[in-house]
Amino acid sequence: MRIVTLNMNGIRSAYAKGFPAWLARQRADCVCLQEIKAREEDLSAQIRAPRGFHAHFNCAEKKGYSGVALLARVRPSGVSFGFGSREFDAEGRLVRADFGPLSVISVYLPSGSSSEERQQAKFRFLEEFLPLLKKLGSDGRQYIVCGDWNIAHREIDLKNWRSNRKNSGFLPEERAWLTRVFEEIGWVDVFRRIDPRPEQYTWWSNRGQAWAKNVGWRIDYQIATPAIAAKARKASIYTKRRFSDHAPLVIDYDYELACDPAIGLRPRRRSSHQASTGSAAKPPGSTKTAM
Repeated sequence: MRIVTLNMNGIRSAYAKGFPAWLARQRADCVCLQEIKAREEDLSAQIRAPRGFHAHFNCAEKKGYSGVALLARVRPSGVSFGFGSREFDAEGRLVRADFGPLSVISVYLPSGSSSEERQQAKFRFLEEFLPLLKKLGSDGRQYIVCGDWNIAHREIDLKNWRSNRKNSGFLPEERAWLTRVFEEIGWVDVFRRIDPRPEQYTWWSNRGQAWAKNVGWRIDYQIATPAIAAKARKASIYTKRRFSDHAPLVIDYDYELACDPAIGLRPRRRSSHQASTGSAAKPPGSTKTAM
């Protein structure tokens, strides 16, 4: 099973920069997308119903802002949107798809870099999101939570850590929160389980020559429950071509995605299926509600 996650910084922009052709070559089983910055009804048919995928979008109520999507080769047995937050569900920050005993989640945590007001909103999100991670981590299912977490966990995870200790994304409170996710609740940073090397980044500022000089941050993750994390075999960050200010994070797992039994077919590994969208026919068990 191959899972790709990418903050697109605008899905239409990423598609115009060649993302679909690259994605077709990846033969991914699940694709988690964040910051799509579009309403579903404003997207082209190619984006809403990508060939070979079942596509589900959770768009922000505010146009041109936030939003997440999840594409899957295999039809999910259930899809849910949001996590029951009065403040944040309207921003389109989470979509979950269930495949047998495994759930894959695309999530986009708020950024606090634009203002103190947004940083306080980010802290409120972390406070609300932690109980959900505790609940999911103990319910007996396996989870892979993919997305832009907007936090660099350790000094190895950004180039200029000394000068960023008072900046959003590397604040002590944010890093301590992520440490609780790993050490207290028991979730696993799958990339770091496989690749301990420094200078492995997923986001670069558009200012100066950050990209050219690899002055980046690792803020995009696949964070998983221990059993499925242990099945991860290969991880890579694609940097040969840019579709966004973020780079795709690709992880392969020794696992076969379960098929929705309503289809009546065993899924073929990385095969093509007719696409569906979140606004079209939903799989049995799909909801437009919070988890």
